Amino acid sequence: MFNFYKSFDGQRIAELNDINFLVSSPDEFLDLIGNLGSQDCGMLILHEKNLHPDFFDLKTKLAGEILQKCSNYHFSIAIIGDFSKYNSKSLRDFIYESNKGKLVTFNESFESALNRLSS
Repeated sequence: MFNFYKSFDGQRIAELNDINFLVSSPDEFLDLIGNLGSQDCGMLILHEKNLHPDFFDLKTKLAGEILQKCSNYHFSIAIIGDFSKYNSKSLRDFIYESNKGKLVTFNESFESALNRLSS
């Protein structure tokens, strides 16, 4: 279910590699990061396909609730995908603002996600 990598400073980074696993609620996300936390891992690479489509519709508040879990539990995530297909200005603004920080980033490739979490 996970591939594990090391950041530049030796911290563990997990990549969810199960294409059938779909995070569709904040509780499912909390279970996921709780499992990783028990494995001494505080960073996760997720693929766009692992997030329910409601995540990308900000009106549903799913993204906000999931990202609040990241903040509460000091857990960093990098999401990989092609976000140019979303026409929502509010989502584009959300991605832009998220990418200014380190807690949650949206990335076009695995390499950029790994680099963002490693820095």
